[in-house]
Amino acid sequence: MSMEKVANKQYETKNWPDIVDSDDSDVDNEIDVDNLPPLEVGPGENRLQHTYCLWFSRKETQRAAADYSKSLHMVGRCASVQQWWSLYSHLIRPTALKPYRELLLFKQGIIPMWEDPANSKGGQWLIRLRKNKVDRAWENVCMAMLGEQFLVGDEICGVVLQTKYPEDSLAVWHRTATDMTSTTRIRDTLRRILNIPLTTAMEYKIHCDSLKYVSKQRRQNHKLGNHLYRNRYGFHSRYGKS
Repeated sequence: MSMEKVANKQYETKNWPDIVDSDDSDVDNEIDVDNLPPLEVGPGENRLQHTYCLWFSRKETQRAAADYSKSLHMVGRCASVQQWWSLYSHLIRPTALKPYRELLLFKQGIIPMWEDPANSKGGQWLIRLRKNKVDRAWENVCMAMLGEQFLVGDEICGVVLQTKYPEDSLAVWHRTATDMTSTTRIRDTLRRILNIPLTTAMEYKIHCDSLKYVSKQRRQNHKLGNHLYRNRYGFHSRYGKS
C-alpha cells in the first residue's frame, strides 16, 4: 500500500486547514467515533500496540466545560508506524497554530475529556514550553507513547498539546492518579524524553479535582448571571430586591 493511499485512508473528517483556520468553534464533526471500523494494516507496515485517534480543538478562554465537546474534531487515525508518519506529515506544526488551539493524540475508544471513564480517575503531568521547543517536544512525546516507552502497561491515555501565550503546554494523561508507581515512572520518562532538568518544575493535575473546580466556577458564574439579570430587569425576591 502506497503512503499516499495510507494518508487518504486516515482522513475521515473535514479538511485540516478548514478546521484550523475557521473561527467557528462549533464546526460539526461528521465522524461517529463510537462506530469506527478497524483500520487495515498492510503486510509491510509496523503495527502499533493500539490504534490512536488524533483530535483538534479550539479551546476558547471563556468556554464553559459543558461546551468543550463541541470544539473537539477528529482529524484522523493510525494503527501502524507508517500510518502515523503519513498523518503527521500532513499536520500543521504547533508553532504555526493560533493561541488556544489543542492537538490531542489518544488511544481509540478514549475521548480526550476528563469525564471519559478512562480519564475520570486519572491525572496528567503538565509542562510549559517555550515556543521554539514545542514542535520537537510534541513529536518526541507522541513517538514515545506510540512506541510504549513509558512502560506502565495500559496506563497511558493520550497526549495533549495546547498553544497559549507566551508559552505552550504539553501534558501526558493516564488512567489512575492513585497509582504512584506509574505516576512517578511517567514523570521520570517524560523528563528523560524531553531532557528536562531536575530543577524545572512539572505540574501534576488530578482530573476529578479539575472537574470540581470547573463545576464550582460554573455555578458561581450562573449565580452571578442570575443576580445581574434580576438587578437589570427589577426582579424582586420574597425578601426584597436582590
